[in-house]
Amino acid sequence: MTVHALDNGAAAGPRRFTRMSFGAALLFAAAFVVATVPFTQRAEALIELDVTQGNVQPLPIAIPTFIGGTPADAQLAADVSGVIAADLKRSGLFLPLDQASFIEKITNANQTPNFQSWTVIKAQALVTGGVTRQSDGRLRAEFRLWDIYAGQQMAGQQFYTTPENWRRVAHIIADAIYERLTGEQGYFDSRVVYVDESGPKDKRVKRLAIMDQDGFNSRYLTRGNDLVLTPRFSPAAQEVVYMSYGSDQPRVYLLNIETGQRELVGNFPGMTFAPRFSPDGQRIVMSFEDQGNANIYAMDLRSRRTTRLTNSASIDTSPSYAPDGSRIVFTSDRGGSQQLYVMGADGANPQRISFGQGSYSTPVWSPRGDLIAFTRQSSGGFAIGVMKPDGSGERILTEGFHNEGPTWSPNGRVLMFFRDTPGANGGPQLWSVDLTGYNEFKVPTPAFGSDPAWSPLIN
Repeated sequence: MTVHALDNGAAAGPRRFTRMSFGAALLFAAAFVVATVPFTQRAEALIELDVTQGNVQPLPIAIPTFIGGTPADAQLAADVSGVIAADLKRSGLFLPLDQASFIEKITNANQTPNFQSWTVIKAQALVTGGVTRQSDGRLRAEFRLWDIYAGQQMAGQQFYTTPENWRRVAHIIADAIYERLTGEQGYFDSRVVYVDESGPKDKRVKRLAIMDQDGFNSRYLTRGNDLVLTPRFSPAAQEVVYMSYGSDQPRVYLLNIETGQRELVGNFPGMTFAPRFSPDGQRIVMSFEDQGNANIYAMDLRSRRTTRLTNSASIDTSPSYAPDGSRIVFTSDRGGSQQLYVMGADGANPQRISFGQGSYSTPVWSPRGDLIAFTRQSSGGFAIGVMKPDGSGERILTEGFHNEGPTWSPNGRVLMFFRDTPGANGGPQLWSVDLTGYNEFKVPTPAFGSDPAWSPLIN
């Protein structure tokens, strides 16, 4: 999809962006056209992120129900604005206000609002919009973002697409609002691949599935004939690498999401664990078990040649690259218990970075490069936390009976993980938590879900 955008208040020509598709079902049918009303002074971001202190105050934002172009469009318009509000609320940075408190009734999405009416209810930003079915069958969705205190429009955009893409339009609008108000890219127009688990505990069927980041539009990628584990996206977001166990033989596969075709990376002796792509998508890094030990190897996907990166009489596993590809974080028990280590991408100079109580596992480097997420087990419980790459600044975000497997949103501000519930009928479920640790949400899935992996940004 091609995007044409004009900077607010700028005289420069249009900027061009491109968006990558996940396949025909996810393609937009037409261009995304942006219209803005310029003003002389560029509005500053209304909020500042302070994730290191965990005390972000959410921004009060008013999102009236979008207006349908015809009575038949009313429900779809309401659904679009509902998804936008839900996206922004889950981020932890925005507080959508109760519509019952609204004084002004928006009847025209393009009309300048009465800013005083929104100031009274303490809204700092206002979103108005509408959805209309065109004569050619496409949808036109539009929105305007207003700065209440400045009395100015901050952004305004129009989208044309097929009706089945209405949820994606809503996510893109939420991304545009998020970016305009925070100065950072959003993450709502993204996908999550995970392991769908169904059936009784002793006979679980595990299939790869993919869904929108909010849990909707879930669909299966594998049939469930073989056990599947640890799916991970490629940087281009069109391929997934994962483990498959058929006839007790571990195999690593690459699956193309767009075509559904899968490619065998290799049959490896012993057990293989946790394959993950390098930032450039040219290599995968994983752990091989041999005679009771496990070491980390990198495989060049073009030549299929493997390079051994660790060589210790211990269990080294769960490798994850830094976003610039220069370093790898991994788990090792070489010091007597499972801890986190960082080494060069060639295996040089491994250094322990975790020193808290308990054992550490499943490390994953933030796409921003500033933090490493992990699972920590201590005192019979499991916690999801983050620390800086040098081991400093460790913070626990959430604790529970069994939390595991964190994965980062593409902007590095939210984590998704799975939480196992005890009991005969219990099973893993997906949850998200932001970096403050205060905004935790259950992510709906059709059945049980584990091992989530967030896609990169689609643009």
